[in-house]
Parts: sequence; C-alpha cells; structure tokens
Amino acid sequence: MLAATVVVATWQPARMALSATDEAALVARARSGERAAFEELVRRHADALFAVVVRFVGRSDEAEEIVQEAFLRAWRSIDRFEGRSQFFTWLYRIAINEAKRHSQRNATARATVSLEDAPVEDAPDWSEAPEARLAGGEARRALEHAVRALPWDYRAPLVLRDVEGLSTSDAAAIMDLSEAAFKSRLHRARLVVRRAMDRHFIEETNR
Repeated sequence: MLAATVVVATWQPARMALSATDEAALVARARSGERAAFEELVRRHADALFAVVVRFVGRSDEAEEIVQEAFLRAWRSIDRFEGRSQFFTWLYRIAINEAKRHSQRNATARATVSLEDAPVEDAPDWSEAPEARLAGGEARRALEHAVRALPWDYRAPLVLRDVEGLSTSDAAAIMDLSEAAFKSRLHRARLVVRRAMDRHFIEETNR
C-alpha cells in the first residue's frame, strides 16, 4: 500500500534540491499514477515539510503523523494539481491544513480569539536588549510560548515568514491569502509576540 511506502520514504535523508524542470517532470509522472515519482517528491520535500509542521504542533511524533497524512492526501489528489502554483506551495498548504485540523481536534476548551477584535499597541524591540542575550534558553522558551499562543490564522503567517523564512508571496500563496491580507496578519502577530516578550523581559528585570 502507498501508506506504508510513504512512511518509509518520508524519513530517508534529504537529497539535493531539484531544478524546477526536474521537479515538473516528477510531478507530471506522479500525476499519471507513477508511485516511484511521487516517492521521490516525498524524499525531496519531507525534511522541509516536517520542519514547518513541528513549529506548529511542537512535538516531533505529532509532526511525523501530520506530514505522513499530508503526503497521503497529496497522493490521493495529485491528479488535481494543475501547476498554477509551485508544487511545494501546494504541498505546504495541504500540510498546514492538516496541522490546523490536528490542532483543532486537540485544542483545549476556550473561545477562539481574533486579533482583529481589539487594537494591538506597538511594542518595543527587545532583540538587542542585554536581558535578551543573558536570558538565553528561557527567552527562547518564552518566545516559542508566545508564538504558540497566537490564534492559528496569525501563528501561521509568523511561522512561515519569520521562522521558516519563506517569501511573502510564497507564504501568502500557501495560506491562500492576498499579499495585503497576509501582511496585515503578520504585522499584528509580530506586535502581539513582541508585547509578550516585553512582559517577559520586564518580569525578568524586576526579579
């Protein structure tokens, strides 16, 4: 079964990046039903996809499960991929939607919060503050907590753009947003995280 094949193929070491032409050829072969071509695409993209998903869910075992499910979903729908976006953009969108479903299934009982409900004040930039350099691992944990506390629709832009380093156009395409809408969510997410770090460093200073 393909499910077993994907599980094995996903976690093999990543290979050299494909050229756009080579990847297009693999995608075409996969669309025609060739499993070997799809398995090669899995090998090429698994590490990058896992790195994104683990940022969302925080646990490697859950990330593996989500990535495997994403590849299975991609295989089932590969014939519907029309090439109007890059293959990795299409694949990331599937994985992120799967991660979102996973998070919603495991969410604690609390009301959904929208960052559009109230204004978010500007926060100071602590990136060069001495407290930030001295805090080390504790500051990183505070940052990770602040990012994971964001509502999903704001966490995703921050992770894709600021953590994974994707371009605005690619990240917006993955989320199926206009660049303007993506930038708006990203801006508000950054402000909320910086405000959380502001509180963290004030608390550290007052201890």
